[in-house]
Amino acid sequence: MSLSFVKKIDWLLLLFILPIISAGLVTMKSFVPDSSGISFFEKQIISIVFCLFIFFVFSFIDFRFLKRTDVLVILFLFFSSILLILFTLGHISHGAQSWFSFGIFSFQPGDMMKLVVILILAKYFSRRHVEIRNIKHIFISGVYAVIPFCLVLFQPDFGSAIIIFFIWFGMTLVSGISKRHLALVGISGVLIFTVLWMSVFAPYQKARILNFLNPLADIHGSGYNAFQSTIAVGSGKILGKGVGFGTQSRLNFLPEYQTDFIFAAFAEEWGFVGVLLLFILFALTIWRILRNALLGSSNFEILFGLGVAIFLMSHILINIGMNIGILPVTGITLPFMSYGGSHLLTEFMALGILMSMRSYARVAHKDDMRNEFLGI
Repeated sequence: MSLSFVKKIDWLLLLFILPIISAGLVTMKSFVPDSSGISFFEKQIISIVFCLFIFFVFSFIDFRFLKRTDVLVILFLFFSSILLILFTLGHISHGAQSWFSFGIFSFQPGDMMKLVVILILAKYFSRRHVEIRNIKHIFISGVYAVIPFCLVLFQPDFGSAIIIFFIWFGMTLVSGISKRHLALVGISGVLIFTVLWMSVFAPYQKARILNFLNPLADIHGSGYNAFQSTIAVGSGKILGKGVGFGTQSRLNFLPEYQTDFIFAAFAEEWGFVGVLLLFILFALTIWRILRNALLGSSNFEILFGLGVAIFLMSHILINIGMNIGILPVTGITLPFMSYGGSHLLTEFMALGILMSMRSYARVAHKDDMRNEFLGI
């Protein structure tokens, strides 16, 4: 293994992610095969191997060309067009036309659009970092987010739309926005939400939002998923029921136990101790991402890394929140753990780009970090 290869990769980051991936695999190992006759475990193994390959390939590509406005505009228009094509050729699953189906595999372009939004916002804010306190940049940057937001919302994919909003909102915050402008954005958000509630949201989406206030109000209807999930999490107690002995998932009381509710399935089998270890691994993963981000050679690299951290944290918090019944069920996956190749590919592509940026990080910052405990 060459020294260049060793230096390019943050091996601690991989060390923290691999147990999370393994936890997902172990949890879905004994799930029954889907309609294709191939188990979720087998297909997830294929996805993981492919995504790790993409991660290492991306780590050796010089992505400084992503700083070019024309490149980002092309990417933005391309994926916006793909999202439009979904309305005609997309596969409908669970009421949302969010997927392209290719036999036993499928692809959700909305996941990839989240990465494009991070890139284009990093570019926009990095060029205007000095004058970022000008309120106009909040609304101009919002245009880059509202287009994909609307495209995925109308599929309808409420979960992905929320993630895109949080990416924009979080990156706006870390870009240096003033408190006064933040308040204005908050008021604008309330007004936009009111309009969406009155004229856009479907009845089932409204029911999910109402479950935010009282998720267990209708356990036989819109609150059924949250009710079964909370039972699964609570029944795990301290040490869990053991791998393969989670009754909520194995007996099909818990819906979508391999994707949206894999955290509940994991908690039932591994208990509080397993969940605590999982939280620690997620926290360490975010720490390594932030550490690499802050070593960026320019504001673009720093903002990109922060955007990736915001993206993953949004997924983690919303997914776990809906699994324990305090947030509405929105179809959000748990990073590195839920079944599915689209979100996993997006996550490892983002980390691969971050590793590429690591190779030309600020030398002065590298010197300062050499004596840091666990540093690489």
